[in-house]
Amino acid sequence: QVQLVESGGGLVQPGGSLRLSCAASGKIVSIDRMGWYRQAPGKERELVAAITSGGSTIYADSMKGRFTISRDNAKNTVYLQMNSLKPEDTAVYYCNALTIGPMYWGRGTQVTVSS
Repeated sequence: QVQLVESGGGLVQPGGSLRLSCAASGKIVSIDRMGWYRQAPGKERELVAAITSGGSTIYADSMKGRFTISRDNAKNTVYLQMNSLKPEDTAVYYCNALTIGPMYWGRGTQVTVSS
């Protein structure tokens, strides 16, 4: 089992920044990739960014250049630095962990971009 706890969401003005954190616990060694997804009201959940155990990263096209994913292996934590936020970035952001077995999700953290 893997447990994921997100933090760092909140209300920010357009153009602002937020950093999300996802702390993993449990069977950490089984995790191959961790990532962030988001789901806006009335829309499907979509990939934001992901990072493999080897450090390779992938980003959704609309996030490239604005969002940066990173990980601190010593803390078993993945971060998502979000800059130049737009109202359309408003969503619940979910942490995700891929293993050779189950996929795990956090409960999500709300990000609202509004003036």
